[in-house]
Amino acid sequence: MLVKKSMTVAASVAAIALALTACTSSTPAAPASSESASSTAPAVDYQLVTAGTLTVCSDVPYAPFEVEDATTASGYSGFDIDLMDAIATKLGLKLAVIDSDFDALQSGTVLVANQCDLAASAMTITDERKQNLDFSDPYYDSLQSLLVKTDSGITNLAGTAGKKIGVQKGTTGKSYATKNAPSTAEIVDFPSDGELWPAIQAGQIDAILQDQPVNHTHEVADPSYKIVETYNTDESYGFAFAKGKKLELQKAINDQLTAMKSDGSYDTLYKKYFG
Repeated sequence: MLVKKSMTVAASVAAIALALTACTSSTPAAPASSESASSTAPAVDYQLVTAGTLTVCSDVPYAPFEVEDATTASGYSGFDIDLMDAIATKLGLKLAVIDSDFDALQSGTVLVANQCDLAASAMTITDERKQNLDFSDPYYDSLQSLLVKTDSGITNLAGTAGKKIGVQKGTTGKSYATKNAPSTAEIVDFPSDGELWPAIQAGQIDAILQDQPVNHTHEVADPSYKIVETYNTDESYGFAFAKGKKLELQKAINDQLTAMKSDGSYDTLYKKYFG
C-alpha cells in the first residue's frame, strides 16, 4: 500500500510539472532588449539630422553671437551658440555647429535640405522669412547701426552720400540701407561680417550698416572706429526651422527658452555678452 501510494503521488507531480512546462512554452518570452530599448528611446521624436545630436547651422563669425572657439566641444561660442548648448544639454543632446552662408540660412535653403536641425544666426524674424521658415519665440531684441572711422567726417546716414556702405547680403541691415541711404551712396554686399570688417579696415568701404551689437564689438576692439547712428527697427531674433518640418523640436526650444528666462540662466548669458 505504501509503495502504491508513493507511485501515485509521483505520477501526479510529474503530470503537474508537464502541464506547467507546456503552459510556459506557449507564451513567447519578451525580447531581452525590449526593456533597455524603451528606457533609452527619446520621449519625443525631434526628427534630428543625427540621432542624439542637435545640429545647428550658423554664419560665423558674427561676434558676439557666434565665433570660432577651440576651447569648446563644438568649436564655437557666442550668445547664440551658448544658448543652443544650454538647450541641447537640457534636452539630453550633444551640440554640433556647421558654419553656413547666411543668405542660404535666411532663405531656408540649407534647412529644407536637412543639413541641420535649425539655424541659430542672429536672424531677425520677418514676415517675408516666415513664408519659408518657422521661428522660435523671440530671444533677442536688436537695433541697426552705422559704423565708420572716427576721422571719416561721417556723422549720420545722410553723410554717406557718394560713399560706399558695406552690408551683409540677405540681412535686414541691407534692407534698411537700401531704403534709407542717400541715392548716391553705393551699397556693397559681403557674405558676412568676416569680410565686412576687414573691408572697412582696408578702406574698401566707408561704413558698415548692420546689427548694433556686432558693430559695437568692433568699436570696442578698435577705438579708431565708432557707431555714429543707431536705428530702432523693432527687430527680434529667432531660431529658424524648415517650414512645417521640425514642430516638436520648435516646441521644445520654446519651452527651454521660457525655462531659462524663468530660472535666470538666460540673464546670466545675456550679461556675459552684453553687460
